[in-house]
Amino acid sequence: MNQIIRTGFIQQWNKYFPTAELPVTYYYTDQVTEDELADTVQEDRCLVGNLNRVRQGHPYVYSGDMPGCSGGKRYSGFSQSLSPTFEYFLSCGIPGQLEGERYKKSPELVRETMKGWYTFKAPGKYLVFKRWDKLEEQDEPLAVIFFAAGDILAWLFTLANFDAPDPHGVIAPMGSGCSSILANPLREAKSKQPRAVLGMFDVSARPYVPAHTLTFTVPMPRFREMVANMDESFLITHSWQVVQERIRAGGQVNQ
Repeated sequence: MNQIIRTGFIQQWNKYFPTAELPVTYYYTDQVTEDELADTVQEDRCLVGNLNRVRQGHPYVYSGDMPGCSGGKRYSGFSQSLSPTFEYFLSCGIPGQLEGERYKKSPELVRETMKGWYTFKAPGKYLVFKRWDKLEEQDEPLAVIFFAAGDILAWLFTLANFDAPDPHGVIAPMGSGCSSILANPLREAKSKQPRAVLGMFDVSARPYVPAHTLTFTVPMPRFREMVANMDESFLITHSWQVVQERIRAGGQVNQ
């Protein structure tokens, strides 16, 4: 990561959101340091559950060899396979054999939905998550994940649409928590006009984030554009200053 870009965003963040937490980033690599491995803690089977320490400043090194759910492996590109009963698992289950999550009405609907899912092969042996301020010069993040509630999400959503004629600069496709921060943003990164992804609506992943927190993941090319627009956007208006005061106070402000 270019250190000028890294430091520049931190300065912008402190200018507009001095009390909010910095975002998390990730990248693929074939080499990690001993320190990164030593500081990695596998706290949960769910990939999302293991990102809480990253939000606190620790790295998390993930790979296809680590224990974890099959969804995390698939949506990070370390596996391209699914259980042969997956369509039943995501829907009604199989009586006496498999409990269904009931996120889709029928196995047939799951099969139809799966036709549009993005699959890819991980471009490196490891997937490394780091908080933005912990990025080093050799790290090249692919996307930026914000864990945020309403006021910060309002900023992100509006800025993602600031320079686009299409009002759909943000998408919220249904999927697992890990697909909303990995597979979907990585798919968007390959498009001519990458969109941000609003996520963490997955009921199974919700216990691993605070009650009012969602994720807003931005492919790196789009993120750089958004940062470049900050100082000429609504962030310099009185309307935002009112919201900004509420963010600083951690409470409600009446306009």
